[in-house]
Amino acid sequence: MYSGGQPVVVLNQNTKREQGRKVQLGNVQAGKTIADVIRTCLGPRAMLKMLMDPMGGICMTNDGNAILREITVQHPAAKSLIEVARTQDEEVGDGTTSVIILAGEVLQISEPFLTQNMHPTVIISAYRQALEDMQDILKGQVSMEVDVTNRDDMLRIIKSCIGTKIISKWSDLACTIALDAVSTVSMEENGRREIDIKRYAKVEKIPGGAIEDSCVLRGVMLNKDVVHPKMKRKITNPRICLLDCNLEYKKGESQTNIELSKETDFARILELEEEYIRQICADVIAVKPDLVITEKGVSDLAQHFLLKAGISVLRRVRKSDNNRIARACGATVVNRTDELKEEDVGTECGLFEVRKIGDEYFSYIEECKDPKACTIVLRGAGKDFLMEVERNLQDAMNVARNVMVDGRLTPGGGATEMAVAWALNEKAKSITGVEQWPYRAVAKSLEVIPRTLIQNCGANTIRTITALRAKHATPGNTTWGIDGESGNIVDMKEFGIWEPFSVKAQVYKTAVETAILLLRIDDIVSGTKKQAGGGDVPQQAAASEGPEA
Repeated sequence: MYSGGQPVVVLNQNTKREQGRKVQLGNVQAGKTIADVIRTCLGPRAMLKMLMDPMGGICMTNDGNAILREITVQHPAAKSLIEVARTQDEEVGDGTTSVIILAGEVLQISEPFLTQNMHPTVIISAYRQALEDMQDILKGQVSMEVDVTNRDDMLRIIKSCIGTKIISKWSDLACTIALDAVSTVSMEENGRREIDIKRYAKVEKIPGGAIEDSCVLRGVMLNKDVVHPKMKRKITNPRICLLDCNLEYKKGESQTNIELSKETDFARILELEEEYIRQICADVIAVKPDLVITEKGVSDLAQHFLLKAGISVLRRVRKSDNNRIARACGATVVNRTDELKEEDVGTECGLFEVRKIGDEYFSYIEECKDPKACTIVLRGAGKDFLMEVERNLQDAMNVARNVMVDGRLTPGGGATEMAVAWALNEKAKSITGVEQWPYRAVAKSLEVIPRTLIQNCGANTIRTITALRAKHATPGNTTWGIDGESGNIVDMKEFGIWEPFSVKAQVYKTAVETAILLLRIDDIVSGTKKQAGGGDVPQQAAASEGPEA
């Protein structure tokens, strides 16, 4: 709508609007608030957060992504920061806490420039330049190649990643499980290594027993029992047939009403049902399987025919589990029984056995020759503990996957950040003009990671960070960082704490790009209605450390 040549923004009475510097400073504040919530969750001395969900369930964790998922926030900028943690988790599966702390710090350092009326475009331009240089420094000066076939090196790398988690007490076991699981599901396709942990490495949690009983199965385990008590519960070298169809009579939609005129009609209908089930069972029996697994139901009559043929049956198995079994034993999932062929039968499994653990029955399909899928069986004291162990294990598996896909490492314990910060400061001397200051500020913001590590283990922050700066000022000292347990300065090369290059690169990229995105916002228009009391709904940074009641 135009009035006298001037554009006019028309807002209704329920619409609130904030503009310009106020919005940018509000976004900075929101980022700082979210970063402060999980700042204490970094490093081996990390504190735990206790989260309560609306249903009254409790979750205790120091996993950045798990905490942010449960936090309820109102501010739109804070919501985008929480999305950042989710993106980081989906991309590389690690570094969720670091990315939020760094993004919050990069936003915070832009506050003085905004208050001095420096234009956001100038700040953003400097940030972009700094990000490009960070990636180059990381790849060229700080990272190093690693031999992914060396098992001891791989175990050491995974160990350094779970040192901050609850599972670190059983780190040798956890590292072995993570590496075995990832090696099992690793596949070479068209010259590229494909590792799909989410789909093919399933974690099954069974409360009870000791955590030392946890293991990786060379195959698949299901929380299922055979459908008939007389069916065989242990088969050596079974022939496995996988189905995605019902082994029962399925009435058509138009067959809901049937009119019977003669006494023999009902008997004929039963005969038709029996003939149909006899036929589909004959199709299955023709390929001589020992074990049939279907995603749908199996009728009593079908059970009878299959039992007579000496075949064991599992029914109502999840599609994802069926796909895992197909990869593990070399079978093909078939949608219709009349399409079953000899090559669809899986023969690469060494043992099928139903075992009872506690009150429940579990079907083990294991000892597969070359399984490209696996099940991780976790045992432990209670459900909450097992859930936290599973989260830790997922991080460990992601680290193993990242190193296998991109075999480069960077030193941990804040050493990478200090090395990159020092190199950026040196580069800043060659930059002229006002952009030099935001560029230097990005270098300073990287120090938040070692600084937080020092704070979390209660050491003297200023003295330690100054000594660390002095170490990195000497050329070639790129591996000096913080021992997260004691707060002392150590050489990460000797200390053995390494992080995957892909995680670090993703952390920097995501953190700086998120800060750039939030700085570009200069207008927030929200159509929230006024409350009954007449006051506006507050839209400033509101981050509560737990879900809304």
